[in-house]
Amino acid sequence: MRPISRRDFLKLSALALGGMAFTPFLPEITAFDDVNLVRVATKSVSVYQRPTDQSLIVSTWNRDDLVNMYAEITADEPKYNPVWYRVWGGYMHRARLQRVKIHYNQPLNVVPETGLLAEVTVPYTQSYRYTPYDGWQTTYRLYYGSVHWIVAVEPGPDGQPWYRILDELDEATYHAPAIHLRPVSPEEIAPISPDVPLEKKRIEVALNTQTLTCYESDQVVFQTTISSGIAELSGAGGTPTITPAGNHNIIVKMPSKHMGEANLAAGIDDYVLPGVPWCSFFTDEGHAFHGTYWHDNFGVPMSHGCVNMRIADAKWLFRWTLPSAGFNEINKQTLDRKGYGTLVKISP
Repeated sequence: MRPISRRDFLKLSALALGGMAFTPFLPEITAFDDVNLVRVATKSVSVYQRPTDQSLIVSTWNRDDLVNMYAEITADEPKYNPVWYRVWGGYMHRARLQRVKIHYNQPLNVVPETGLLAEVTVPYTQSYRYTPYDGWQTTYRLYYGSVHWIVAVEPGPDGQPWYRILDELDEATYHAPAIHLRPVSPEEIAPISPDVPLEKKRIEVALNTQTLTCYESDQVVFQTTISSGIAELSGAGGTPTITPAGNHNIIVKMPSKHMGEANLAAGIDDYVLPGVPWCSFFTDEGHAFHGTYWHDNFGVPMSHGCVNMRIADAKWLFRWTLPSAGFNEINKQTLDRKGYGTLVKISP
């Protein structure tokens, strides 16, 4: 099986622009809604009269509601994340909101045999699974910024082009509208400074300040705020959910990982996180750096032990750390890249 190159990817894109094999009734491909939207990423979020949770609650929005955001306000509290959004009727704190866009994409006519990565570019899209007995049934919602392995393009339940997605957790496949996913070219995830020796790169995470810093020798090349594990929680079997301090190494990288349950019938409030993007695992127990589409509360612990990052930050880290994981280096059967990699130093 020949690996896909950037030239191959561009050829596939050109084929897509040549015409559609399925139906002429697609939205305008250049359609792009640039309005500032936020998605409610938890069960509910309140709108306050003023940018403080001590003021009057004037309304409440529920999970996956989309809210127009008119302005970003920096208030006095909370100190670690003082940003509020002005919305209709008042203010919402950004902790449990996701900033999203609506961007439609030209579907590919063909997907290469190796498959491709694709990123969701709408607030969320509903996936469906087909069986001969039940026909088309809804499965997971796939959220803005999540990344998925597409392995084919086929007519969906509405006759439009839909991508068939491979879910690595239980090897299931399901479909999502092709216009809602943007194929990721191999060049986009090309490794950053791959020639810097292993011993010259390191990551330092300070749990007390919720910061992550990347070094090449003693030079800082990247720094950001993160959300580590919540100390007071326990996972399955009473396992602590605090992020483990000490020295570790990157051992597995996956551009897309289904975390939580593998339950095709799960509801939107269940712990099901398909397509978690840009994962760099540093323990055998499954602790990883990864992109996060379910909160914007960086600077305070939020996770079950992993290191939550903004999606763009996690993507940079995925590209920079060793082992390098360019598209052609990822195992297309297991959808990962294994190897002894970059040092990770986590201090309490």
